[in-house]
Amino acid sequence: MTRYHDLDALRAFAMMLGIVLHSGMFLIEFEAWPVQDKYISASAIDENPYNFLIPAIHGFRMQAFFLISGFFTAMMWQSRGLQYLLRNRVMRIGLPLSICLLTVIPVTAWLFEGDAFEPLSWPWVWIESFAHLWFLWYLLLLAAAFAAAARLGLTFRHALWWFLIPLAVALELSMQQQEFGADSDEGVVPALRLLVYYGIFFTFGAFMHQRKITMRRWWAFALPPTLLLIYPLGLAFVYLEDFPSSDWALGPAVSAALQVAYAWLMCFGLIGLFRCFAAKERLWVRYMSDASYWMYLWHLPLVLAGQRLLVDTSLNAHLKLALILAAVIAILLVSYRFGVRYTVIGTMLNGTRLRRREQPHFG
Repeated sequence: MTRYHDLDALRAFAMMLGIVLHSGMFLIEFEAWPVQDKYISASAIDENPYNFLIPAIHGFRMQAFFLISGFFTAMMWQSRGLQYLLRNRVMRIGLPLSICLLTVIPVTAWLFEGDAFEPLSWPWVWIESFAHLWFLWYLLLLAAAFAAAARLGLTFRHALWWFLIPLAVALELSMQQQEFGADSDEGVVPALRLLVYYGIFFTFGAFMHQRKITMRRWWAFALPPTLLLIYPLGLAFVYLEDFPSSDWALGPAVSAALQVAYAWLMCFGLIGLFRCFAAKERLWVRYMSDASYWMYLWHLPLVLAGQRLLVDTSLNAHLKLALILAAVIAILLVSYRFGVRYTVIGTMLNGTRLRRREQPHFG
C-alpha cells in the first residue's frame, strides 16, 4: 500500500491535540470535568485563552480523525481486500479496546470519580462509559458498516457523495446548542445521530480515496479565514447571549452551518498544510505517528492525576498546564520506547517494528 506520510502525521497530530485538549479542561468552566482550577473564577471569560483554544480543537479534531480513518479504510480494502481489512480492524482497534476495558478505562474512572468510585465496579465500569476511547467503538461499527456496504457492491465513487458535506449540517442541528462542536457519546449503545454524523466524515474519506481526490497545498490558505472569521462567528452564535442574532429564527441553522463549515475547512486546510510539510518521510515524524496511538490510549489517567496533584498549588495556571503536558508526554514516550514499540503490544497497535540495526539493507 502507498504510504501517505502527510496523512499519517495529521492523524498523529489529531491524537496529540486530544492530549492538549484534555490537559486544559481543568482551566475552563465545564461541570462534567472533576478538576476545576481557581484560575477559572479569577479570570474573565474573554480573558481566559483556554475558552478559545479548547473549542477550536474540539470543533474539528474528531471529524478530521474519522475522515482520515475512512480514507485509510478504503485504501486497505482496495489494496488487500475485505477479509484483510476486517482482520486488521479487529487487531488494531477491537483487541486494544478490549484490553482497555479492564485497564485504561477503570483507572480513568477511578481518577475521574475520586472517592465516589466503587472498587467492585472495576470489571464493569466500561458498561457506563468508554471514556476517551468511545471513538474506537465507533470506528469498529463504521468499519463493519463499510464492509457490509462493500459486500453490497458500493464503491464510494459516485459524485453524489459530495452531498455528504452539506448533509452534516442537518446532524449538527441535533447537537447540544450550548457547546461549540459536535457531541460525543461514551456509552456502549451508540447514539445513532452521532454515528451517522461521524460516519459522514468517515465515508467522505473513503470517497476521497476512491475518487483519488487530494487536497492541494494551496488548501492550507483556507486556515486563516477559517480561524479568524468562521470560528469567531461560530463562537458568537453559541456563547454570546446578547449576540444580535441570538433570537433570530434561523439562528440555530446558521450556527450549525458555521460549525460544520469550520470542521470541513479545518480538515481540508490541515490536509493541505501537512501536504506542504510532511509529504516526505521523516523518521521522527513516523516515530511519533506510531507512538501517538499508545500515547492517546493512556494519556487521560496521567492527565487527571497531574491535574489533581497541581490544582491546589500556588503555581501559575499556564505553568501547571505546561508541567502536565511535559510530564505526560515524557512518561508516555519513554514507556512507548522501552515497553511498547518492540513488544507484542507495539505489534498489536502498529504492526511489527524493527530496530534500526535489525532493518534489512538492500544494495
